[in-house]
Amino acid sequence: MIDRETVDRIYAAANIVDIIGDFVTLRRKGVNYTACCPFHNEKTPSFIVSPAKGVYKCFGCGKGGNAVTFLMEHESMTYPEALKAVAKRYGIEVKERELTPEEERRNDDRESMFALNGWAASYFADYLHREGEGMSVGMSYFRQTRGMTDATIRKFGLGFCPAKGDRMSHDALAAGYKKEFLLSTGLSIEREYDGTLRDRFYDRVIFPVHNISGRVVAFGGRTLRTDKHVAKYQNSPESEIYSKKRELYGLYFAKKAIQQHEYAILVEGYTDVISMHQAGVENVVSSSGTSLTTDQIRLLGRFTKNITVIYDGDSAGIHASLRGIDMILREGMNVRVVLLPEPEDPDSFARSHTAAEVQEYIRANEQDFLAFKARLLLRDAEGDPIRKAALIGDMVQSIAQIPDPIQRSVYIKECGRIMDIDERILISEVARKRLASTGDRETDEFVRRQTARQIAEAPPQPARPDTQFVGRIEVGSSVEALEREIVKYLLKHGHEGFEFKEGRTMVACNVAEVIFSELDADRLTFRDPRFNKILETYRAQWRQLGVGTEVPAHHFLNHPDPEVCNLSVDILTSDDNYVPSQLWQRKEVHVESTAEMLAVGVPKAVTLYRSKIIEGLIKELQGQLDGLPEEEQTPLIQRLAALNQAKVTIAHKLQRLIL
Repeated sequence: MIDRETVDRIYAAANIVDIIGDFVTLRRKGVNYTACCPFHNEKTPSFIVSPAKGVYKCFGCGKGGNAVTFLMEHESMTYPEALKAVAKRYGIEVKERELTPEEERRNDDRESMFALNGWAASYFADYLHREGEGMSVGMSYFRQTRGMTDATIRKFGLGFCPAKGDRMSHDALAAGYKKEFLLSTGLSIEREYDGTLRDRFYDRVIFPVHNISGRVVAFGGRTLRTDKHVAKYQNSPESEIYSKKRELYGLYFAKKAIQQHEYAILVEGYTDVISMHQAGVENVVSSSGTSLTTDQIRLLGRFTKNITVIYDGDSAGIHASLRGIDMILREGMNVRVVLLPEPEDPDSFARSHTAAEVQEYIRANEQDFLAFKARLLLRDAEGDPIRKAALIGDMVQSIAQIPDPIQRSVYIKECGRIMDIDERILISEVARKRLASTGDRETDEFVRRQTARQIAEAPPQPARPDTQFVGRIEVGSSVEALEREIVKYLLKHGHEGFEFKEGRTMVACNVAEVIFSELDADRLTFRDPRFNKILETYRAQWRQLGVGTEVPAHHFLNHPDPEVCNLSVDILTSDDNYVPSQLWQRKEVHVESTAEMLAVGVPKAVTLYRSKIIEGLIKELQGQLDGLPEEEQTPLIQRLAALNQAKVTIAHKLQRLIL
């Protein structure tokens, strides 16, 4: 683990604008910077970066954090990896504490697997370029059969595994790599009858699979035999460092081009990706011959919201693969489809055309998913009303996946035009399907819009002083809601004071002091560990700085726990419930001050929380009494009596607060 001193230096050096600016185009707006959020699809920028506070916040999807947590979210890094990335950028030496034996073993195992895969990738590549068998079999396949240049072969690290069934495993052991890692990476398979190793990929050309950071996590091996009993492709199994549903072949080589072109091309296999790259079209990735997964789509969504899927001209599996389009739509991404002329596939098409010709063909022939489905499926449905009805149902199913209501309405209109069907019927069907799959009711959006418009058009009404600020929590509020409310008061107003009426006397109070004394009275801690960490961090700083001194926000915004950091950003950037109206001030209507709000809100929130927790404890103890021998009931009964007395006292106090 990285020591706290180094972590503080990293946070102090990190320039959030520079770091996020490497991935997102930021535009200055006043003291802050804005952009379209990299975590969800949007047209109007709602992603704000504050260099003064060192935080980012998206007011569309709610994500927020600092420079380190941005790298964690955007680049799929762990907390230590993100810290090291920032440290490296600013030339900070990273010091780490000694890990626990379990942490050390797991990290060592992962690094050993990565190291072995790196060695194996070099081994296969060297065998391809330097050994007679590799050159005569593997290199001739890549050069003559696939038309790949030496530069392309080296770029993708292509190789060949010896035909002798155990040579690679034997050489790996001789190089000092352990048997357990040869098995865990899947490079070797253990024979059941004698425990010796054989190579998984023997006599196959090799395609290394790189993760988003460029490390080799797996391999794909293609046989050059014509034996139908031998599987055409052999792939690495799932491991500690490889999950096929989370990796996209070629993404490491394509991510820069995807960001430059603002869209990604999705193809099927390894050679499709490689040939497209060689032709000069580099924004191409593949699901490696497996069915497209949600994790792969989300991974791609970090670089673009626009995907163009290319289908083979003679592909018999197009109908089955249409499921992938629905999955892309469900993630809020824009999908277009290109159908190649028969009998071409992306590999052959790229090898027979220049980059300009490939790009021009895509531009001229790409269709939105709706037009593609209609064109593809109408051939089978022509003249058959039953099949046409099924086709409409299929198209409606796809439209229902789209999360954005405006996009859905556009596609509903287009579907009605293409299929010559009443738009109102389609709206009803889409609503029904969304209700069945997500619980989303189309009418909810309309009601919300109408309500918002009515509120906007209505003349302002003076609000009652006791409801202007504290409308969020009431007697029925959940424990989580109450904990959040108390933490909000602490982070935003902990150093401030207010006067509270105790009998006939006005008592001067401090927000943090009231919160801690009330919680300590019953020795209460928060149930949500995130809120509890904020509470304890604030308490430690508060004791050190003294009552009435503001605790700097960086203690929470740069908290070592990323979840605490994100939660703190969310609370500190959230708007207050109430904004005083200038119209009310002109009309001499009393507007409640912050001190007045705190005098009502803070005691109410803490008292409601104590009441909620004590009620829970009473129920828990009552449950324990059932079936307990009488001689063992006395301590519980005494504890119950004390809690019930506290409950009565709190109830009287709460009644005064509410009234």
